[in-house]
Amino acid sequence: MKAYAKINIFLKIIGLDERGYHLLSSRFVLLDTLYDELFLSNEKQKKGFELISDFKCENNIIDKAYRLLCEEGFENELKEFFNKKSLKLIKNIPTCAGLGGGSSDAAAFLRLINEELNLKISKEKMLRLSVKLGSDLAFFLSGVKSANVKGCGEVIEKFDDELVPFELHFPNIACETAKVYEEFDKKVFDFSKALKDAQIYEKLNTKELLEYENLALNDLFKPCVRLYPKMSEFLETGYFLSGSGSSVFKAKI
Repeated sequence: MKAYAKINIFLKIIGLDERGYHLLSSRFVLLDTLYDELFLSNEKQKKGFELISDFKCENNIIDKAYRLLCEEGFENELKEFFNKKSLKLIKNIPTCAGLGGGSSDAAAFLRLINEELNLKISKEKMLRLSVKLGSDLAFFLSGVKSANVKGCGEVIEKFDDELVPFELHFPNIACETAKVYEEFDKKVFDFSKALKDAQIYEKLNTKELLEYENLALNDLFKPCVRLYPKMSEFLETGYFLSGSGSSVFKAKI
């Protein structure tokens, strides 16, 4: 099963919720040319649930998705199934790059297991469960190509977009999302202006949005550059930032 990457055409931070989490308004677009691959295998190296991959990440989000399904009452089915099977992951999406790779992998895992084990988890329930795992999963589970995404990522509004070919660049810089948000919080920020801008951007298609200045579209670009000065090269040459970085993009001419 393919787990596609996404990019954020715009990302505005419009406030904080009662927990202190950042509230977003963003346009997510699925990248159908860049994806990880997940498949089931008879290869076993250890007992129980096993993720086989060149990608090494302890306590990764797929493990969390497995544990969540166990907590939701499917532990017996999962343990029996993975007594003889393993999950293989071929990682193509760069990590710490603002492309949602980990979230997409977890979403693909949930879909794969739901189908393979016939767990009969409805799409609505799957979306509710996804919020417990991460903010981007709901988009990847929604099945839409382009959407306005709001809240902490759980509100998905399909958007009839006019997409353009993208020139993508993946700097060899690992931008840690939590640190970028911490850097963002160090500066005074006008949430009300960001909300007004977001209300305009939500109505525009991707082609129209990419006519704006790069800094105007992503509120995390400045803190990303402050933390990772090498990212200034892409800011100055007109690239747009996806998520908290480090992936950048332009409309391909």
